[in-house]
Amino acid sequence: MNLLPAYIEDEDEIEELEEEIKPPREYGIDFKTGQLTGEIVEGKEAIKVWIWLVLQTPRYRYYIYTWDYGNEFEDLIGKGYTEEYIEAEAQRMTEDCLLVNENIQSITEFSVSMEGDTLTVSFTANTIYGEIEFKDEAIARPAAA
Repeated sequence: MNLLPAYIEDEDEIEELEEEIKPPREYGIDFKTGQLTGEIVEGKEAIKVWIWLVLQTPRYRYYIYTWDYGNEFEDLIGKGYTEEYIEAEAQRMTEDCLLVNENIQSITEFSVSMEGDTLTVSFTANTIYGEIEFKDEAIARPAAA
């Protein structure tokens, strides 16, 4: 029994493996209403849907998601943190929740604002399919009592 990985030498096998890599697919979403559009989107648009959903989903709240899925922005609201701390933590939390997706390479042009109890972020996600801009995305509000 061979414990070392087998190397693929046949070009046909390499082509088959490359074909098996499929672009991401998601159900389309109307980002203004949060409702499904009834379409299936692929590639860059699917990553945009995935990012939007991750930003809208609190981490650890729903059993259906793994602990890698979602965000922890609610931890920043109502605690009296300084503006600098909120900005640094919001950027770290954004990178933490988005970079688990292998299609997202980095987050740039990050900015954050806190108005009342609403946290709003803007950033550019650099993906293998190109840049995706999120502008003034309200992502964290206090949990309903």
